[in-house]
Amino acid sequence: MRRMLVTVLLVLIGFAGGAWAAELEGKLQSVDADARTIVLDNGTTLSVAEGVSIDGLKEGTDVKVSYEERDGKNVATSVEPK
Repeated sequence: MRRMLVTVLLVLIGFAGGAWAAELEGKLQSVDADARTIVLDNGTTLSVAEGVSIDGLKEGTDVKVSYEERDGKNVATSVEPK
């Protein structure tokens, strides 16, 4: 019982932080290295977090993107070619 309570408490603390993560897959419609943004073929625009490499990414590349919401923006924490 105690273990379950601790687990539930840890989950609630995780949600209280306000950050959530999600994944998307799609084709890159555009890549703006200067602005550090990418746009997927479904129209989703994501800012790319500092430290995440977008070198070599080109329009038309199929990608898998992990992202989270930060200050109301979708911020990519990982961008990987498929």
